[in-house]
Amino acid sequence: MSSLPTSAAVQGIEWRVENTPVDYPVALADMEARAAAIFEGQASERVWLLEHPPLYTAGTSANPAELLDPRFPVHDAGRGGRYTYHGPGQRIGYLNIDLRERGKDVRNFVHHLEGWMIDGLSDLGIAARRAEGRIGIWTDDRDGREAKIGALGIRVRRWVTLHGFSINVDPDLSHFGGIVPCGIAEYPVTSIAALGMKASMAELDAALERHFPAFVSRLRRCPTDDGAGVEQCGTAR
Repeated sequence: MSSLPTSAAVQGIEWRVENTPVDYPVALADMEARAAAIFEGQASERVWLLEHPPLYTAGTSANPAELLDPRFPVHDAGRGGRYTYHGPGQRIGYLNIDLRERGKDVRNFVHHLEGWMIDGLSDLGIAARRAEGRIGIWTDDRDGREAKIGALGIRVRRWVTLHGFSINVDPDLSHFGGIVPCGIAEYPVTSIAALGMKASMAELDAALERHFPAFVSRLRRCPTDDGAGVEQCGTAR
């Protein structure tokens, strides 16, 4: 692996960007080791931005019937969710964040992770959103259809997060045809490039970095009197 210099988007959290693709088993072992070290107080939290060679990952809810054409290697991910595709042109973000000091609330983390992705895409001119009852980040494609542009899958071990998100910048969208992405067959997948936008991977990274401090600041437990849920506390995102 070859990393670009890190920046200090939030003090004490490493921001690491790879400039060459990282094999999935290498990335998985690295993030698991980092999570263990964070728990033991031996390493800082980290955001790790990278790309993978073409592959499919299977989450803990993966249905073998949704693996339609295993044309690429298939890896057990150990995260929630079903089958996903990763490959060149897709920004992967792996987050090792210590929730012991940030509210110990997984729902809050996932909700604001979605909001962070939406905010980053907004900077690139893309009106992305959540969709009721469907995981992921959605927008309208050039034909006006609702389409998925980002995915997320999280695991939390001893209150330290693993895995994270993906955003489609300019991947080969035909590669998604080997699976039913995230178990949702009714909706297409899209990308920044497929929407006619010219934004690069570096521009997406910069947008995510700009909004990262706000994302981290929202990671807290926010009890409400009416039980509406922590994700309703304090911010629009």
